[in-house]
Amino acid sequence: MKDQTINEGKTIAIISHITIIGTVAALIMNSNKKNSFANFHIRQMIGLSLLGLLNQYVITVYLGANEGIIIAIALFIFRVIGFLGALKGEEKKIPLLGDQFQDWFKNI
Repeated sequence: MKDQTINEGKTIAIISHITIIGTVAALIMNSNKKNSFANFHIRQMIGLSLLGLLNQYVITVYLGANEGIIIAIALFIFRVIGFLGALKGEEKKIPLLGDQFQDWFKNI
């Protein structure tokens, strides 16, 4: 990917990693520019945010609090990996589901 594309989308990519509100704000900020680097990180964070909601409201209730905590810790680690990738200007996919997030949310 071009350095110019990364530099232009880096701020939006970093904002997308700051809670679900940051992801929505980054999505709105990137709606006109359509920067591919920012889009990559927004798609990853939409997927992680949906998994977080799923974990909070479904998995924790049906599987139990201990399993929910383990999944929440894993999701936090995935968020840190993605955030560090955005800071470094890399397109680091989230382990396990990163490819699926890119495919599922390709229209973003």
